[in-house]
Amino acid sequence: MRPRNVWQAMSAPGFLLSAWPWRAAAYLLTGAFAGAVTLVGLVVVVTVGGVLSVVVVGLPLLVLTALAGLPVARMERLRLRLADRAPAPDRPRRQPTAYGPWPWLTTRLREPASWRDLGHALLFATVLWPLDALVVTAALALPLATLATPLLMATVGDGEEAKVLKQWTVTTWPTAFGAAVLGLLMLVLGAYALGLAAGARAALARVLLGTPRDAALDARVVELTRSRVRLVDAFEAERRRIERDLHDGAQQRLVALTMTLGLARLDAPPGPLADQLAKAHGEAGRALEELRELIHGIHPKVLADHGLAAAVEDAADRSAVPVDVCLELPGRLPRAVEAAAYFVVCEALANVAKHSGADRAEVTGGHRDGRLRLEIRDNGRGGVEDRARVGAAEPGAGAGADADPDPDLDPGADVDAEARAGSGLTGLADRVSVLDGRISLSSPPGGPTLLRVEIPCEWTTEPFA
Repeated sequence: MRPRNVWQAMSAPGFLLSAWPWRAAAYLLTGAFAGAVTLVGLVVVVTVGGVLSVVVVGLPLLVLTALAGLPVARMERLRLRLADRAPAPDRPRRQPTAYGPWPWLTTRLREPASWRDLGHALLFATVLWPLDALVVTAALALPLATLATPLLMATVGDGEEAKVLKQWTVTTWPTAFGAAVLGLLMLVLGAYALGLAAGARAALARVLLGTPRDAALDARVVELTRSRVRLVDAFEAERRRIERDLHDGAQQRLVALTMTLGLARLDAPPGPLADQLAKAHGEAGRALEELRELIHGIHPKVLADHGLAAAVEDAADRSAVPVDVCLELPGRLPRAVEAAAYFVVCEALANVAKHSGADRAEVTGGHRDGRLRLEIRDNGRGGVEDRARVGAAEPGAGAGADADPDPDLDPGADVDAEARAGSGLTGLADRVSVLDGRISLSSPPGGPTLLRVEIPCEWTTEPFA
Protein backbone atom coordinates (compact mmCIF):
# COMPACT_ATOMS: atom_id res chain seq x y z
CA MET A 1 0.00 0.00 0.00
CA ARG A 2 1.28 3.44 -0.90
CA PRO A 3 2.16 5.41 2.27
CA ARG A 4 -0.11 8.39 2.84
CA ASN A 5 2.21 10.25 5.20
CA VAL A 6 5.66 10.10 6.69
CA TRP A 7 4.46 8.09 9.71
CA GLN A 8 3.25 5.25 7.48
CA ALA A 9 6.40 5.44 5.36
CA MET A 10 8.65 5.05 8.44
CA SER A 11 6.93 1.78 9.34
CA ALA A 12 7.70 0.35 5.89
CA PRO A 13 11.01 -1.49 5.31
CA GLY A 14 12.05 0.62 2.33
CA PHE A 15 11.88 3.98 4.09
CA LEU A 16 15.59 4.82 3.68
CA LEU A 17 15.49 4.10 -0.05
CA SER A 18 12.25 6.00 -0.66
CA ALA A 19 11.66 9.69 -1.26
CA TRP A 20 10.17 10.22 2.19
CA PRO A 21 13.42 11.14 4.02
CA TRP A 22 14.05 13.80 1.39
CA ARG A 23 10.44 14.96 1.59
CA ALA A 24 10.79 15.26 5.37
CA ALA A 25 14.01 17.21 5.00
CA ALA A 26 12.43 19.50 2.39
CA TYR A 27 9.43 20.09 4.66
CA LEU A 28 11.63 21.13 7.58
CA LEU A 29 14.02 23.18 5.41
CA THR A 30 11.18 25.12 3.75
CA GLY A 31 9.64 25.60 7.19
CA ALA A 32 12.83 27.14 8.54
CA PHE A 33 13.18 29.42 5.53
CA ALA A 34 9.49 30.43 5.44
CA GLY A 35 9.44 31.06 9.19
CA ALA A 36 12.46 33.34 9.00
CA VAL A 37 10.90 35.27 6.11
CA THR A 38 7.61 35.56 8.04
CA LEU A 39 9.43 36.89 11.10
CA VAL A 40 11.30 39.51 9.07
CA GLY A 41 8.13 40.51 7.23
CA LEU A 42 6.10 40.93 10.43
CA VAL A 43 8.83 42.95 12.12
CA VAL A 44 9.24 45.24 9.09
CA VAL A 45 5.49 45.80 8.62
CA VAL A 46 4.84 46.46 12.31
CA THR A 47 7.83 48.78 12.57
CA VAL A 48 6.95 50.76 9.44
CA GLY A 49 3.29 50.87 10.40
CA GLY A 50 4.09 52.04 13.92
CA VAL A 51 6.37 54.81 12.66
CA LEU A 52 3.95 55.99 9.97
CA SER A 53 0.91 55.76 12.27
CA VAL A 54 1.94 59.15 13.63
CA VAL A 55 0.77 60.61 10.31
CA VAL A 56 -2.14 58.07 10.02
CA VAL A 57 -0.58 56.51 6.89
CA GLY A 58 0.67 53.51 8.84
CA LEU A 59 -2.68 52.56 10.35
CA PRO A 60 -3.78 50.51 7.31
CA LEU A 61 -0.51 48.56 7.54
CA LEU A 62 -1.18 47.75 11.18
CA VAL A 63 -4.72 46.64 10.31
CA LEU A 64 -3.46 44.42 7.50
CA THR A 65 -0.95 42.87 9.91
CA ALA A 66 -3.91 41.27 11.67
CA LEU A 67 -4.58 39.35 8.44
CA ALA A 68 -1.00 38.17 8.04
CA GLY A 69 -2.08 34.72 9.18
CA LEU A 70 -4.13 34.16 6.03
CA PRO A 71 -1.23 33.84 3.52
CA VAL A 72 0.94 32.06 6.09
CA ALA A 73 -1.82 29.49 6.71
CA ARG A 74 -2.34 28.98 2.97
CA MET A 75 1.41 28.46 2.47
CA GLU A 76 1.56 26.01 5.38
CA ARG A 77 -1.30 23.95 3.93
CA LEU A 78 0.62 23.69 0.67
CA ARG A 79 3.81 22.66 2.48
CA LEU A 80 1.94 19.97 4.40
CA ARG A 81 1.69 17.95 1.18
CA LEU A 82 5.42 17.21 1.57
CA ALA A 83 4.83 15.30 4.82
CA ASP A 84 1.25 14.17 4.26
CA ARG A 85 -0.43 13.46 0.94
CA ALA A 86 -3.90 14.16 2.37
CA PRO A 87 -4.89 17.79 1.77
CA ALA A 88 -5.47 20.01 4.77
CA PRO A 89 -8.94 21.62 4.42
CA ASP A 90 -9.24 25.36 4.87
CA ARG A 91 -11.19 26.80 7.75
CA PRO A 92 -14.83 27.72 6.99
CA ARG A 93 -14.96 31.33 5.86
CA ARG A 94 -17.90 33.69 6.03
CA GLN A 95 -19.00 35.28 2.80
CA PRO A 96 -18.98 39.10 2.72
CA THR A 97 -22.40 40.71 2.60
CA ALA A 98 -21.38 42.89 -0.37
CA TYR A 99 -18.68 43.21 -3.00
CA GLY A 100 -15.58 45.32 -2.48
CA PRO A 101 -12.47 45.46 -0.30
CA TRP A 102 -14.14 47.04 2.74
CA PRO A 103 -16.85 44.35 3.23
CA TRP A 104 -14.20 41.67 2.71
CA LEU A 105 -11.87 43.29 5.26
CA THR A 106 -14.55 43.72 7.92
CA THR A 107 -15.76 40.15 7.42
CA ARG A 108 -12.25 38.73 7.77
CA LEU A 109 -11.53 40.80 10.90
CA ARG A 110 -14.74 39.67 12.59
CA GLU A 111 -14.37 35.93 12.08
CA PRO A 112 -12.46 33.85 14.69
CA ALA A 113 -10.65 31.85 11.99
CA SER A 114 -8.60 34.91 10.97
CA TRP A 115 -7.35 35.41 14.53
CA ARG A 116 -6.51 31.73 14.92
CA ASP A 117 -4.48 31.94 11.70
CA LEU A 118 -2.70 35.02 13.08
CA GLY A 119 -1.84 33.10 16.26
CA HIS A 120 -0.39 30.29 14.16
CA ALA A 121 1.65 32.79 12.13
CA LEU A 122 3.13 34.33 15.30
CA LEU A 123 3.97 30.89 16.71
CA PHE A 124 5.46 29.88 13.36
CA ALA A 125 7.61 33.02 13.15
CA THR A 126 8.94 32.89 16.72
CA VAL A 127 9.12 29.26 17.89
CA LEU A 128 8.51 26.67 15.19
CA TRP A 129 10.99 27.67 12.50
CA PRO A 130 14.02 27.71 14.88
CA LEU A 131 13.08 24.17 15.91
CA ASP A 132 12.88 23.15 12.24
CA ALA A 133 16.31 24.63 11.61
CA LEU A 134 17.76 22.91 14.69
CA VAL A 135 16.44 19.49 13.65
CA VAL A 136 17.75 19.87 10.07
CA THR A 137 21.16 20.92 11.38
CA ALA A 138 21.43 18.03 13.86
CA ALA A 139 19.94 15.29 11.66
CA LEU A 140 21.27 16.29 8.23
CA ALA A 141 24.05 18.88 8.28
CA LEU A 142 26.20 17.27 11.02
CA PRO A 143 26.07 13.72 9.56
CA LEU A 144 26.89 15.04 6.08
CA ALA A 145 29.82 17.05 7.45
CA THR A 146 31.14 13.94 9.24
CA LEU A 147 30.61 11.80 6.15
CA ALA A 148 32.66 14.26 4.08
CA THR A 149 35.76 13.97 6.29
CA PRO A 150 37.90 12.07 3.72
CA LEU A 151 36.92 14.56 1.02
CA LEU A 152 37.83 17.48 3.25
CA MET A 153 41.16 15.87 4.12
CA ALA A 154 41.98 15.33 0.44
CA THR A 155 41.07 18.85 -0.65
CA VAL A 156 41.22 21.42 2.12
CA GLY A 157 43.75 19.55 4.31
CA ASP A 158 46.15 18.68 1.47
CA GLY A 159 46.01 15.01 2.53
CA GLU A 160 47.49 15.73 5.93
CA GLU A 161 44.64 16.66 8.24
CA ALA A 162 40.93 17.54 8.44
CA LYS A 163 38.61 19.02 11.04
CA VAL A 164 35.65 16.86 12.03
CA LEU A 165 32.76 19.22 12.87
CA LYS A 166 35.47 21.81 13.60
CA GLN A 167 36.10 20.04 16.89
CA TRP A 168 38.48 17.13 16.28
CA THR A 169 41.51 16.97 14.05
CA VAL A 170 42.04 13.87 11.90
CA THR A 171 45.56 13.28 10.62
CA THR A 172 45.44 9.72 9.21
CA TRP A 173 43.40 8.22 6.40
CA PRO A 174 42.06 5.26 8.44
CA THR A 175 40.72 7.71 10.99
CA ALA A 176 39.19 9.83 8.23
CA PHE A 177 37.41 6.83 6.70
CA GLY A 178 36.29 5.78 10.18
CA ALA A 179 34.73 9.21 10.61
CA ALA A 180 33.01 8.74 7.25
CA VAL A 181 31.49 5.44 8.42
CA LEU A 182 30.35 7.17 11.59
CA GLY A 183 28.82 9.94 9.48
CA LEU A 184 26.97 7.33 7.39
CA LEU A 185 25.50 5.77 10.54
CA MET A 186 24.54 9.23 11.79
CA LEU A 187 22.89 9.95 8.43
CA VAL A 188 20.77 6.77 8.70
CA LEU A 189 19.67 7.72 12.19
CA GLY A 190 19.18 11.30 11.02
CA ALA A 191 16.81 10.15 8.28
CA TYR A 192 14.52 8.62 10.91
CA ALA A 193 14.95 11.69 13.10
CA LEU A 194 13.88 13.87 10.16
CA GLY A 195 10.85 11.64 9.61
CA LEU A 196 9.85 11.83 13.28
CA ALA A 197 10.29 15.59 13.41
CA ALA A 198 8.46 16.17 10.11
CA GLY A 199 5.57 13.90 11.17
CA ALA A 200 5.21 15.63 14.52
CA ARG A 201 5.51 19.05 12.93
CA ALA A 202 2.85 18.22 10.31
CA ALA A 203 0.50 16.86 12.97
CA LEU A 204 0.92 20.06 14.99
CA ALA A 205 0.27 22.16 11.89
CA ARG A 206 -2.94 20.24 11.20
CA VAL A 207 -4.13 20.87 14.74
CA LEU A 208 -3.29 24.59 14.56
CA LEU A 209 -4.75 25.06 11.07
CA GLY A 210 -7.63 22.63 11.34
CA THR A 211 -11.26 23.32 12.06
CA PRO A 212 -12.57 22.67 15.59
CA ARG A 213 -15.37 20.12 15.72
CA ASP A 214 -17.98 22.65 16.83
CA ALA A 215 -16.94 25.09 14.12
CA ALA A 216 -17.12 22.33 11.52
CA LEU A 217 -20.62 21.40 12.63
CA ASP A 218 -21.65 25.06 12.60
CA ALA A 219 -20.26 25.47 9.11
CA ARG A 220 -22.14 22.38 7.94
CA VAL A 221 -25.37 23.68 9.46
CA VAL A 222 -24.85 27.04 7.73
CA GLU A 223 -24.22 25.35 4.40
CA LEU A 224 -27.27 23.08 4.79
CA THR A 225 -29.39 26.12 5.65
CA ARG A 226 -28.14 27.98 2.60
CA SER A 227 -28.76 25.00 0.33
CA ARG A 228 -32.26 24.63 1.77
CA VAL A 229 -32.99 28.29 1.04
CA ARG A 230 -31.69 27.85 -2.51
CA LEU A 231 -33.94 24.81 -3.00
CA VAL A 232 -36.97 26.72 -1.68
CA ASP A 233 -36.25 29.64 -4.01
CA ALA A 234 -35.79 27.29 -6.96
CA PHE A 235 -39.04 25.50 -6.13
CA GLU A 236 -40.97 28.77 -5.94
CA ALA A 237 -39.43 29.97 -9.21
CA GLU A 238 -40.47 26.71 -10.88
CA ARG A 239 -44.02 27.09 -9.53
CA ARG A 240 -44.21 30.60 -10.98
CA ARG A 241 -42.86 29.37 -14.30
CA ILE A 242 -45.45 26.59 -14.50
CA GLU A 243 -48.22 29.05 -13.55
CA ARG A 244 -47.05 31.50 -16.21
CA ASP A 245 -46.82 28.81 -18.91
CA LEU A 246 -50.29 27.52 -18.12
CA HIS A 247 -51.75 31.02 -17.93
CA ASP A 248 -50.18 32.26 -21.16
CA GLY A 249 -50.32 28.98 -23.07
CA ALA A 250 -52.90 26.32 -22.31
CA GLN A 251 -55.44 28.72 -20.82
CA GLN A 252 -55.35 31.03 -23.84
CA ARG A 253 -55.83 28.11 -26.21
CA LEU A 254 -58.78 26.85 -24.17
CA VAL A 255 -60.31 30.34 -24.24
CA ALA A 256 -59.91 30.42 -28.02
CA LEU A 257 -61.43 26.92 -28.30
CA THR A 258 -64.39 27.91 -26.13
CA MET A 259 -65.05 31.00 -28.21
CA THR A 260 -64.79 29.01 -31.45
CA LEU A 261 -67.23 26.40 -30.17
CA GLY A 262 -69.59 29.16 -29.02
CA LEU A 263 -69.57 30.80 -32.46
CA ALA A 264 -70.03 27.44 -34.17
CA ARG A 265 -72.94 26.70 -31.85
CA LEU A 266 -74.63 29.98 -32.84
CA ASP A 267 -74.17 29.30 -36.55
CA ALA A 268 -75.28 25.66 -36.46
CA PRO A 269 -78.96 24.89 -37.25
CA PRO A 270 -81.06 23.17 -34.60
CA GLY A 271 -80.50 19.48 -34.50
CA PRO A 272 -78.05 16.84 -33.31
CA LEU A 273 -75.03 18.86 -34.47
CA ALA A 274 -76.11 21.88 -32.43
CA ASP A 275 -76.62 19.66 -29.39
CA GLN A 276 -73.13 18.17 -29.75
CA LEU A 277 -71.61 21.64 -30.16
CA ALA A 278 -73.46 22.86 -27.06
CA LYS A 279 -72.17 19.86 -25.10
CA ALA A 280 -68.60 20.44 -26.34
CA HIS A 281 -68.90 24.13 -25.53
CA GLY A 282 -69.97 23.32 -21.96
CA GLU A 283 -67.16 20.78 -21.51
CA ALA A 284 -64.61 23.32 -22.77
CA GLY A 285 -65.96 25.91 -20.33
CA ARG A 286 -65.70 23.48 -17.41
CA ALA A 287 -62.16 22.52 -18.47
CA LEU A 288 -61.27 26.20 -18.56
CA GLU A 289 -62.64 26.72 -15.05
CA GLU A 290 -60.71 23.71 -13.74
CA LEU A 291 -57.54 24.98 -15.40
CA ARG A 292 -58.03 28.39 -13.82
CA GLU A 293 -58.48 26.76 -10.42
CA LEU A 294 -55.34 24.70 -11.03
CA ILE A 295 -53.36 27.81 -11.97
CA HIS A 296 -54.69 29.62 -8.92
CA GLY A 297 -53.67 26.71 -6.72
CA ILE A 298 -50.15 26.54 -8.16
CA HIS A 299 -49.37 30.21 -7.63
CA PRO A 300 -52.21 32.73 -7.57
CA LYS A 301 -51.57 35.86 -9.58
CA VAL A 302 -53.00 38.07 -6.81
CA LEU A 303 -50.29 36.78 -4.47
CA ALA A 304 -47.51 37.58 -6.94
CA ASP A 305 -48.89 41.02 -7.81
CA HIS A 306 -50.46 42.33 -4.60
CA GLY A 307 -48.88 40.37 -1.75
CA LEU A 308 -50.04 38.15 1.07
CA ALA A 309 -52.77 40.36 2.54
CA ALA A 310 -54.62 40.69 -0.78
CA ALA A 311 -54.23 36.95 -1.51
CA VAL A 312 -55.69 36.02 1.90
CA GLU A 313 -58.60 38.43 1.29
CA ASP A 314 -59.20 36.69 -2.04
CA ALA A 315 -59.09 33.25 -0.39
CA ALA A 316 -61.54 34.45 2.28
CA ASP A 317 -63.96 35.70 -0.39
CA ARG A 318 -63.91 32.28 -2.05
CA SER A 319 -64.37 30.38 1.23
CA ALA A 320 -67.69 28.63 1.88
CA VAL A 321 -67.57 29.85 5.49
CA PRO A 322 -67.64 33.63 6.15
CA VAL A 323 -64.10 34.74 7.07
CA ASP A 324 -63.00 37.98 8.71
CA VAL A 325 -59.49 39.05 7.70
CA CYS A 326 -57.32 41.52 9.60
CA LEU A 327 -53.70 41.49 8.44
CA GLU A 328 -51.30 44.35 9.12
CA LEU A 329 -48.85 43.91 6.26
CA PRO A 330 -48.02 47.28 4.69
CA GLY A 331 -45.11 45.91 2.62
CA ARG A 332 -43.90 42.81 0.79
CA LEU A 333 -42.29 39.79 2.42
CA PRO A 334 -39.97 37.27 0.72
CA ARG A 335 -41.84 35.35 -1.97
CA ALA A 336 -41.18 31.97 -0.37
CA VAL A 337 -42.60 33.21 2.94
CA GLU A 338 -45.69 34.68 1.28
CA ALA A 339 -46.31 31.47 -0.66
CA ALA A 340 -45.93 29.22 2.40
CA ALA A 341 -48.17 31.44 4.56
CA TYR A 342 -50.81 31.70 1.84
CA PHE A 343 -51.08 27.96 1.29
CA VAL A 344 -51.21 27.32 5.04
CA VAL A 345 -54.13 29.75 5.31
CA CYS A 346 -55.87 28.15 2.30
CA GLU A 347 -55.46 24.66 3.74
CA ALA A 348 -56.75 25.78 7.13
CA LEU A 349 -59.80 27.50 5.60
CA ALA A 350 -60.53 24.43 3.46
CA ASN A 351 -60.50 22.28 6.61
CA VAL A 352 -62.79 24.75 8.36
CA ALA A 353 -65.31 24.50 5.52
CA LYS A 354 -65.12 20.69 5.24
CA HIS A 355 -64.89 19.38 8.77
CA SER A 356 -65.45 21.94 11.53
CA GLY A 357 -69.14 22.74 11.35
CA ALA A 358 -68.19 26.37 12.01
CA ASP A 359 -70.30 29.29 10.82
CA ARG A 360 -67.52 31.86 11.20
CA ALA A 361 -63.73 31.98 10.84
CA GLU A 362 -61.09 34.65 11.33
CA VAL A 363 -57.59 35.25 9.99
CA THR A 364 -55.46 37.80 11.84
CA GLY A 365 -51.77 38.61 12.06
CA GLY A 366 -48.93 40.83 11.00
CA HIS A 367 -45.18 41.25 11.05
CA ARG A 368 -43.64 41.90 14.47
CA ASP A 369 -40.14 41.41 15.90
CA GLY A 370 -38.76 40.00 12.66
CA ARG A 371 -41.45 37.30 12.36
CA LEU A 372 -44.61 36.86 10.35
CA ARG A 373 -47.35 35.79 12.80
CA LEU A 374 -50.70 34.45 11.62
CA GLU A 375 -53.69 33.11 13.56
CA ILE A 376 -56.55 31.18 11.96
CA ARG A 377 -59.47 30.50 14.30
CA ASP A 378 -63.01 29.18 13.91
CA ASN A 379 -65.98 28.54 16.19
CA GLY A 380 -66.44 24.92 15.13
CA ARG A 381 -66.58 21.73 17.16
CA GLY A 382 -62.81 21.27 17.48
CA GLY A 383 -61.21 18.17 18.90
CA VAL A 384 -59.04 15.53 17.23
CA GLU A 385 -59.65 11.87 17.84
CA ASP A 386 -56.19 10.31 17.70
CA ARG A 387 -52.61 11.40 17.12
CA ALA A 388 -52.09 8.52 14.71
CA ARG A 389 -54.86 9.86 12.53
CA VAL A 390 -52.96 13.03 11.57
CA GLY A 391 -53.88 13.75 7.99
CA ALA A 392 -57.20 11.88 8.06
CA ALA A 393 -60.39 13.80 7.57
CA GLU A 394 -61.62 14.09 11.13
CA PRO A 395 -65.25 15.07 11.32
CA GLY A 396 -64.81 17.15 14.44
CA ALA A 397 -61.79 19.30 13.58
CA GLY A 398 -61.73 22.86 12.36
CA ALA A 399 -58.69 24.91 11.30
CA GLY A 400 -56.69 22.07 12.67
CA ALA A 401 -58.62 19.36 10.86
CA ASP A 402 -56.38 16.55 9.75
CA ALA A 403 -54.20 17.86 12.54
CA ASP A 404 -52.18 16.74 15.48
CA PRO A 405 -53.63 17.66 18.90
CA ASP A 406 -50.18 18.47 20.24
CA PRO A 407 -50.35 22.21 21.07
CA ASP A 408 -46.76 22.83 19.97
CA LEU A 409 -45.72 20.51 17.21
CA ASP A 410 -42.10 21.07 16.34
CA PRO A 411 -41.58 20.30 12.64
CA GLY A 412 -38.76 17.96 13.58
CA ALA A 413 -40.71 16.10 16.28
CA ASP A 414 -41.31 12.38 16.10
CA VAL A 415 -44.58 11.60 14.35
CA ASP A 416 -46.02 8.21 13.55
CA ALA A 417 -45.47 6.80 10.10
CA GLU A 418 -49.14 6.99 9.30
CA ALA A 419 -49.22 10.57 10.49
CA ARG A 420 -46.32 11.49 8.24
CA ALA A 421 -48.22 10.09 5.29
CA GLY A 422 -51.08 12.49 5.90
CA SER A 423 -51.67 15.94 4.55
CA GLY A 424 -52.80 17.78 7.69
CA LEU A 425 -50.79 19.73 10.22
CA THR A 426 -47.71 17.62 9.51
CA GLY A 427 -47.81 18.68 5.86
CA LEU A 428 -48.30 22.31 6.86
CA ALA A 429 -45.47 22.05 9.37
CA ASP A 430 -43.20 20.59 6.68
CA ARG A 431 -43.97 23.54 4.41
CA VAL A 432 -43.24 26.05 7.18
CA SER A 433 -40.22 24.23 8.65
CA VAL A 434 -38.10 24.75 5.53
CA LEU A 435 -38.29 28.47 6.35
CA ASP A 436 -37.37 27.88 10.03
CA GLY A 437 -40.97 28.53 11.03
CA ARG A 438 -43.29 26.66 13.35
CA ILE A 439 -46.98 25.83 13.73
CA SER A 440 -48.96 25.36 16.93
CA LEU A 441 -52.53 24.15 17.33
CA SER A 442 -55.15 24.50 20.03
CA SER A 443 -58.31 22.49 19.32
CA PRO A 444 -60.12 21.34 22.48
CA PRO A 445 -63.32 19.31 22.12
CA GLY A 446 -66.20 21.69 21.61
CA GLY A 447 -63.94 24.35 20.08
CA PRO A 448 -62.81 26.88 19.28
CA THR A 449 -59.87 25.87 17.08
CA LEU A 450 -56.83 28.13 16.84
CA LEU A 451 -53.91 27.57 14.47
CA ARG A 452 -50.83 29.77 14.92
CA VAL A 453 -48.10 30.17 12.32
CA GLU A 454 -44.75 31.93 12.86
CA ILE A 455 -42.12 32.38 10.15
CA PRO A 456 -38.93 34.45 10.67
CA CYS A 457 -38.49 36.96 7.85
CA GLU A 458 -37.79 40.61 7.03
CA TRP A 459 -39.41 43.11 4.73
CA THR A 460 -38.26 43.24 1.12
CA THR A 461 -38.00 46.19 -1.24
CA GLU A 462 -40.17 44.52 -3.86
CA PRO A 463 -43.10 46.83 -4.72
CA PHE A 464 -46.73 45.89 -5.20
CA ALA A 465 -47.85 45.53 -8.81
